[in-house]
Amino acid sequence: MRFTIEQIAAALKAEAFGAVELSVTGATEPAEATEDQLALAMDPKFAEGLGRGKARAAILWDGADWQALGLEAAILVKRPRYAMAGLTRLMAEGPNIAPGIHPSAVVDPSASLGEGTAIGPLVVIGANAKIGAGARIASHVSIAEDVVIGDDALIHSGVRIQARVRIGSSFVCQPGVVIGGDGFSFVTPETSRVEEARASLGTQASAINSGWARIHSLGSVEIGDDVEIGSNSSVDAGTVKPTRIGNGTKLDSLVQVGHNVQIGEHCLLCAQVGVAGSTVIGNRVVLGGQTGVGDNITIGDDVVAGGASKILSKVPAGRVVLGYPAMKMDQFIAASQNWRRLPRLMEDVRALKKSVPLDGEDD
Repeated sequence: MRFTIEQIAAALKAEAFGAVELSVTGATEPAEATEDQLALAMDPKFAEGLGRGKARAAILWDGADWQALGLEAAILVKRPRYAMAGLTRLMAEGPNIAPGIHPSAVVDPSASLGEGTAIGPLVVIGANAKIGAGARIASHVSIAEDVVIGDDALIHSGVRIQARVRIGSSFVCQPGVVIGGDGFSFVTPETSRVEEARASLGTQASAINSGWARIHSLGSVEIGDDVEIGSNSSVDAGTVKPTRIGNGTKLDSLVQVGHNVQIGEHCLLCAQVGVAGSTVIGNRVVLGGQTGVGDNITIGDDVVAGGASKILSKVPAGRVVLGYPAMKMDQFIAASQNWRRLPRLMEDVRALKKSVPLDGEDD
């Protein structure tokens, strides 16, 4: 597929210069670009690569002298990473799913498919499921009974969506995701060691576990519009009320969302984030990779947690946190600097103990 410089500039809402009718087949790094490719040199440090490549056109930083760089055409952008979002959206082909229903797919007669859907090989769609218009569902996806999915969904191969899940429009789901599986909720007939330890803050744990009984998930999952979920992530069903994910929220790969969790709008949960059951997360929250969130706590709007943070208690709105346990970022940085000084401090203490006589000893 070919794109003119004018088309690309329009997609980026940026200004194009030179031979805007020139067309390219794709984009790459400046030094590797052929004559049919668009060079990505959106920072002056990448300009040197243009001379080693063969690109006739490039995306450049705002204010760049594109003619001095020997180009026939250029697009100038103010925010490179945002420009990449528009460029990749324009050029991404996505999975090749033929329109209509593949002969090997199994669609229950009571299921409803919107206009223009594309259902790939070996897809299974259960009773009374409703799939919106323009949905594209790749191979080996299973969608259970009474699921509702809005318009323009893109569901990659191997996804499992369990019964009664509700999903809004423009949903993107990467391979291997499971939505609506039972939550991890078990209980013992008598008070367990875990309950005792938690209640006593670890000072008492005399009980003996006598086997675990499952608390089944009667709720399901509700997902808003424009939500994306990364590969091999899992969103558990609620115990009674649904687990919820708000509009515009994005989950990276290998994210675990426990039962009854409520996530607000336009949040970002990066790789290997784990959110334990019944926690409430506000709007526009960002959790860095490997952040762990305890159960039954509240995280306010606009919180940012640095990578590998462990959030064990309530976080007020607007706070930036880091560490284990998570604390204000500036406090954690100061504390970590002090931790690194501990060996030297202990040496100083030992030296002082040697120099100061103990009680009862002569000078």
